[in-house]
Amino acid sequence: MSSAVTRTALNLLGKPVEELRAILESLGEPAYRGAQIYHALYAERREDFAAMTNLPGALRDKLARHAAIALPRIVRRHRSSDGTVRYVLAIHDGQPANIETVFMPEENRQTICISTQAGCAVDCQFCLTATLGLRRNLTAGEIVGQVLVALQDNRTALKPQTNTVLMGQGEPLLNYHSVMAALGILLDPGGVAISPRHAALSTSGIIPGIERLAQEKVRPQLAISLNASSNEQRDKIMPINRKYPLEKLLDACRKYPLRAREWLLFEYVLLGGVNDSPEDARRVVKLVADLRAKVNLIPWNPGQLPFERPHPARVEEFRRILLDKGVLCFVRDSRGQDVMAACGQLALAEAASVAVSAPAGRAPGTLRSASHRGDRRPAHQPWPDHKMEIPTHPGNQHVSPRKRPVHGDQQRQAHS
Repeated sequence: MSSAVTRTALNLLGKPVEELRAILESLGEPAYRGAQIYHALYAERREDFAAMTNLPGALRDKLARHAAIALPRIVRRHRSSDGTVRYVLAIHDGQPANIETVFMPEENRQTICISTQAGCAVDCQFCLTATLGLRRNLTAGEIVGQVLVALQDNRTALKPQTNTVLMGQGEPLLNYHSVMAALGILLDPGGVAISPRHAALSTSGIIPGIERLAQEKVRPQLAISLNASSNEQRDKIMPINRKYPLEKLLDACRKYPLRAREWLLFEYVLLGGVNDSPEDARRVVKLVADLRAKVNLIPWNPGQLPFERPHPARVEEFRRILLDKGVLCFVRDSRGQDVMAACGQLALAEAASVAVSAPAGRAPGTLRSASHRGDRRPAHQPWPDHKMEIPTHPGNQHVSPRKRPVHGDQQRQAHS
């Protein structure tokens, strides 16, 4: 459906079943028709009213006149030799913007990495996207729509299991209402039907959001972007730490009620000469010592920022120190490295070719590289030969290099 139509019609995408029932009643139809639309749109993935054959023809015609299903529009696809597809999507619900979504296929599943904001307000110093600032929050429909677009575009090759990770552009917990509304549809067995065990949300450490998420009946796994071994370090590379320092963040993590087979996931971007020393590794061990936690080590990919990529030997030493102290630890493997530039660079290149207006002084179509939380290791610079796992990217998991010893109430299986 064209953007001209969707701007004047009621967009049903992202509406929970209760709201769809109310909308149908307002159109003079039985409320149960709203539940039928919900099923057709999310369970059957019928994205056009004409294809919703569980509805009478007259109602389909009425919906075509008064409503819309405004999916994000694919502007460009970047296909990797490993099957990964990186999407640039245009959204038009309110202020136009471009966002990014990544589809990562594997043997028995696919993982979809989605954005929750256009731009980002969290000023992480190692991320180019941070220099672009926040454009706006995404709606629930724009978040759900990314998953639907990726599934539809790859429909002929889908595997039985779909995983989703909220690790694209933006800070999910600073767009809490829309994120949870979207997850309500994505994780609903009667909706898109992604298992909560196959979904992960990554945050820079927004404590009020973590506390709210802890109370949710249905929620994804929680991943914390740690990236430093002390407050002094984290203050410099993640200014959000000045508001939510490590001791308060880790206290919130200790209070977070983990469920059966659930682990806290910590992401640690390794910056050469900044936070990758053996002393840093030992401090990280102490930080997570009393938590049921996994640590993902993510070697930084060089970009137009004053940081360096860590040497492979430093990465291996860091990993070995954590493992030797009983911390379950993995080095993030690479997906789609031949189509991913340093964080934010592809976004800037795409912006020049996409006709989307932007405020003065800000590049249009600001995107965050989905590989921001992933390793894009050059082919000529392999890491030491060991198995790698990506717990927060379930579609990219491999055999664990070593299982963490657990005791008492921690004797539960790791998320797989």
